[in-house]
Amino acid sequence: MQGPAPSSPAPVVHSRVAIVVAFAIVYVVWGSTYLAIRFAIETLPPFLMASARFLVAGSVLYVWARLARGAARPGRAQWGAAAIVGVLMLVGGNGGVVWAELRIPSGVTALLGGIVPFWIVLYDWLKRGGARPTAQVAFGVLLGLAGLLWLMGPGSLADGERIDLLGAGAVVISSLTWATGSIYQRHAPMPASPWLFTAMQMLAGGVGLLIVGAMLGELPQINVASFSLRSVLGFLYLVVFGSIVAFSAFVWLLRASTPARVSTHTYVNPVVAVLLGWALADEPLTPRMLVAAAVIIGGVALITLAPKR
Repeated sequence: MQGPAPSSPAPVVHSRVAIVVAFAIVYVVWGSTYLAIRFAIETLPPFLMASARFLVAGSVLYVWARLARGAARPGRAQWGAAAIVGVLMLVGGNGGVVWAELRIPSGVTALLGGIVPFWIVLYDWLKRGGARPTAQVAFGVLLGLAGLLWLMGPGSLADGERIDLLGAGAVVISSLTWATGSIYQRHAPMPASPWLFTAMQMLAGGVGLLIVGAMLGELPQINVASFSLRSVLGFLYLVVFGSIVAFSAFVWLLRASTPARVSTHTYVNPVVAVLLGWALADEPLTPRMLVAAAVIIGGVALITLAPKR
């Protein structure tokens, strides 16, 4: 007779392996999306590329959540919440990143985008009845902002060129809108399935990005003959791995691991992005960038790993 499941070591080993694989996917794939964006927008209109990415990935996730996972059909209020979150996080957040990468390296974009936890801490503090940050969190915020100022301040990154402040400012603003959407969805009316709600966000954000791209005159720029193979592969990578595979691994990790461990991706992804940009796209990797990266990531780590009140 077969013994009880806990007596067999196989499920435990499998679970550990699955957790390691899922972490590797979230760390590496989400860190590599910054470089994939850079490759994609070399010949693809940036906002329309982002729109197509989320419309395709959102459609796949929506059908999978409804048919394979049995998620209930969302209501009007849930679609409204998804639209708000999609506009804030994908149109404002990801759209700002895509536009910024026309002006600054993908690695620098990832470092600047890593300040999302700082905005969330400030939101939680300044809102009515908000919690005052602990000494560790406050020091983490100050440390991260110091790294941000060091990265954007006077001085050159490579070849005597300074960081483009317009592109850097776009990333800082996009991180603010991303944090705003993250905080809003804490109390938004959401369906029970996290996969379904993210699919709805992607669909809403994809429509918003399509509108932005059309308003900026990107529709006449669509010329399939001019699309390079590298741009097309970058786009497909963003759809399949950046949006579907990595997000599915992230949602699974939220249930299989602790939130503190899962949130470590916020300071691993920028490191991966900087190294890949340097190795595969000849982006600068200077002592100034390394110091700024260490300071910013150190600040994020202090915030993320601080004990909760």
